[in-house]
Order: sequence, then C-alpha cells, then structure tokens
Amino acid sequence: MRILIGGAGAVGVHLAKLLSRENHDIVLIDTNETRLSNLQNDFDLMTVNASPTSIAALEEAGAADADLAVGVTEHESGNIAFCMFAHSLGAKKTVARVDSYEYTAPRYSDFFKGIGINSMIYPEALAAQEITDSMKRSWVRQWWEVKGGELVLIGVKVRKGSKILNIPLKKLCGPDAPYHIVAVKRKTDTIIPHGDDELHSQDVVYFMTTQKYIPYIREISGKDDYPDVRNAIISGGGNTAMCVVRQMPDYMRVKIIEQDEQRCRLLTEQLDISKHAMVIHGDGSDISLLQSEGVNTTEAFLALTSDTESNILSCLAAKRMGVRKTIAIVENTDYIPMAESLDIGTIINKQTVTASHIYQMMLNADVTNVKCLTVSNADVAEFVVKKDSKVTRKPVKDLNLPASINLGGLVRNGKGMLINGNTQIQEGDEVVVFCLGNIQKIEKYFI
Repeated sequence: MRILIGGAGAVGVHLAKLLSRENHDIVLIDTNETRLSNLQNDFDLMTVNASPTSIAALEEAGAADADLAVGVTEHESGNIAFCMFAHSLGAKKTVARVDSYEYTAPRYSDFFKGIGINSMIYPEALAAQEITDSMKRSWVRQWWEVKGGELVLIGVKVRKGSKILNIPLKKLCGPDAPYHIVAVKRKTDTIIPHGDDELHSQDVVYFMTTQKYIPYIREISGKDDYPDVRNAIISGGGNTAMCVVRQMPDYMRVKIIEQDEQRCRLLTEQLDISKHAMVIHGDGSDISLLQSEGVNTTEAFLALTSDTESNILSCLAAKRMGVRKTIAIVENTDYIPMAESLDIGTIINKQTVTASHIYQMMLNADVTNVKCLTVSNADVAEFVVKKDSKVTRKPVKDLNLPASINLGGLVRNGKGMLINGNTQIQEGDEVVVFCLGNIQKIEKYFI
C-alpha cells in the first residue's frame, strides 16, 4: 500500500516506523528537515520536506496513487486541509487527527465524508475509552468488548496462588471450557500458547470469554481480593482526563489534581463537578498532597500528565501507599518495557491507540474493529466473514492457520461463542482474531 503521512510529530513518526517495517510504501511529509533526515537514514521510507498542506508537495508524494492519507500534524485545521487536498488529488481513503471532541460525533460523519475525510481520530478520546474500560475493574490489565459485550477479551496478570498455574493448557482449555486463552505475555515475549504450554506466575494471560464467566475467570486468576473501583484520583487535568470523566460510570467519583490554575478553572467550568469530579489545584506527584486527599483509601490512581517519567513515578508511589489499580500514560514508547517491568498496572500509549484505528482503514477485509495491544507485539481484530471466504471451507483445526494466529471467538446471530478446533465458521460470523505482528497476514482468510 502507498500511505502518505502528513506530520512528523510523535504520532506520525510512530506510524511511519511501524508501517515501514511491514513493507508498505510510506511517504512522510513535514517541514522539519532534520527529523526527516534521521528517519530516512534508519527506515525504508520516502520523505518530502515541505508543508503537508502544500498541493505541490502532495503531488510530489504521489497522492494520486495513495491508498491512504493520514493527517497527524499538531494542528487539526492543517490535518483537515491535508486530507481534503489528498482526496481531491486521488487518495482512496483519508484520516485526520483532530483536537475537537465534537468532530468525532457520528452525526458529522457524512459531512466530513462529503469533503473527502473518511475518518476522524481524537487520540485523547480513544485513550480515555481504554482507561475507562480498565479502571472499571481493578483486577484487569486489558479489557475489550465485542458486540456490546457478547465476547470479552481480558488481560490479567496471574501471580502465586492462582489456580491455573503450572497446568498444561490442554487440561485447562478443553472444548467445553468457558474461556479460551488466546495469548500469554511472559516478560518481553508474547506467546500464542499450545496444548502442552503452562502458565507461570507473573504472566499476563489474555482470556476470551463471555459475560457469564467473567466472575469465574476472576476467581481462577486469584483476583477475588481486588476491590471494585468506585473512587479514583487523577494526576493531570488534560484533555484525556476530561474525556475519562465524561465517559466514566455515574457511580464513580474522582479527584483531578492539576498544577495549572487556569486549567483548573476550565475543568470546573466544563465538567459536571457535582456529579463526578472534584478539581484540586496542586501537583499530582506530591506525596503529602496525595495522602491528604485520601490516596490510601482510593481504589484507582491514574497518572495522565504529559510527563512520562512523572507518570511512572507517581504510579509507583501510589502502589506503595496501597492503591491496587494504577494506570499510566506512557507517551515515550521506549519507556513501555520499563513501566511494565515495574508492575505499573495498565499502560496507555496514544500512538498505539491511534495506530489501531489506522490499521482498520488499511485492511481490505470487512473489519469492524482493530486493537494494537500496547504491551504486546500483537493485534486483535474483528473480521466479518464473507461468503466463500477461506475460513468457511473447513473446520478451524483443518485451516492450517499460521502458528502466530489464534481465533478466540465469534458472534453469530448476535450471540457470542468461543472457537475450538471443531468450530465451522459461517458467512456473517464476526470472528475475533489474535495475531502476533502484522494483522494483514490473516485478512486473506476472510476475503
């Protein structure tokens, strides 16, 4: 695929690096010559040193033949213009990063498509959704619902005392088991497990299951003693924090600690303070302040500032003070392994979240959702099965799927069910696929 990326900021550079490794034809457009030069030396991609909104630059970059154009500069107006111009020159699909929550509303979708923009990305809102899903359940590292919760992907870190350790998976996950273990993250490696594999203490285990058996998975994972989250403290009152408060359930209460006094006033004006939140002017990494605000009695601590180091240290401090659930935004991808090794609960990276959305735009198969897992070299996608596609021709055990792929479950006629070797996939099924590396290598089975 030929992909144009307008903007060599954090998101644009992350995408360029990621996609260039997958043998796509990448063109990165930006005015920062030094940044472009460094990337071109290290990665297989083309660069154009010009404004992304320059029509001449877009023509030079090959917009006429582009399969996808992604506008990810720091300015939403520039991203919108980039997509409009690329579309007019011939780009098949366009995606624009925006800073306005309202632009992502479904009622504006037709309007933006009319001016040549297929999709809007608001990374802060996407990150907030992951944060909210995770913080609802203190015992979960990762939570992803399919079709309104008909299927659920749960990432759980298992420790000593778990009932599922050191037992071959063929004994744990028989055809009638109420869950399917689709992957295991062990230290720095992500594993697609097989029958003779066993789970070890400190593994992050990814379960596919249905709503009915979530309490059972919580029990066997040894997480019964984790309290449900009703009170939380957020360090950092940026746009991500604002989106979290807007998305959180009514029963939750949160204290937002923000250093900037003007931002505190804005938060107070824009959020329903009486309903959910209290805004506190201060430093969210100040131990004495956290103690005075009752951090030892709260169930969750969220470090959502723009400072990765501060977020990691704040979460470590909160854990030392007894908080069971911690969530940190880690914008520098180089810090993700360290944050994971320090046992920071849930790690959120907005570049990874954004990449998930863009992957969906790249696939030819009918895909309703894609998630790039932040701490794993893995993607999860929902494929809608078409008539006569390869996955419908034989039972799953006879499809000869690559070892790096695991079919976790499917939704048929609105009902979620797990997949085993004897499952016969049918036209119209929505299948959840767990894949190490590039999700594109599985799409041929669904087209």
